[in-house]
Amino acid sequence: MVRFKHRYLLCEVVSDDPRCRLTLEDRVLGTLVRDTIARVHGTFGAAACSIGFAVRYLNAYTGIVLLRCRKEFYRLVWSALPFITSLENKGHRYPCFLNTLHVGGTIRTCQKFLIQYNRRQLLILLQNCTDEGEREAIQKSVTKSCLLEEESAGEELSDSAADPVAELY
Repeated sequence: MVRFKHRYLLCEVVSDDPRCRLTLEDRVLGTLVRDTIARVHGTFGAAACSIGFAVRYLNAYTGIVLLRCRKEFYRLVWSALPFITSLENKGHRYPCFLNTLHVGGTIRTCQKFLIQYNRRQLLILLQNCTDEGEREAIQKSVTKSCLLEEESAGEELSDSAADPVAELY
């Protein structure tokens, strides 16, 4: 049995219209990427990328998309992404583009990159705040989300081991 290696492309849907991201569906986005590959690279590109191509993750609120394709042909998918200029869903056409953030060999590496990327984006957002009210609101929401993560991680650690040093990390 031969294992097929894949590449994961972590992309962000960038659009001025917020309705664009809210109407995202994995089936529509997958069809759009396949059609763009066929338009840019012809029948060879369409055939090569159709095997093993899938939309593995889609977050409509943040606009983050994780695309999976075969390792041999990930450059075909990657080179076709800039040619996506609009998203058509339910009879509406929204201008948008896909920004490729990271190309990784596993979903885990893409998750690690996404965590670092989000932290950098939050720091930029905090630096661009104009008044203290905005800054405090962002800090409260970040602290609240971090506390929720720590509580769930603390419950998992307390269930698995009673090591107090492990809970600090």
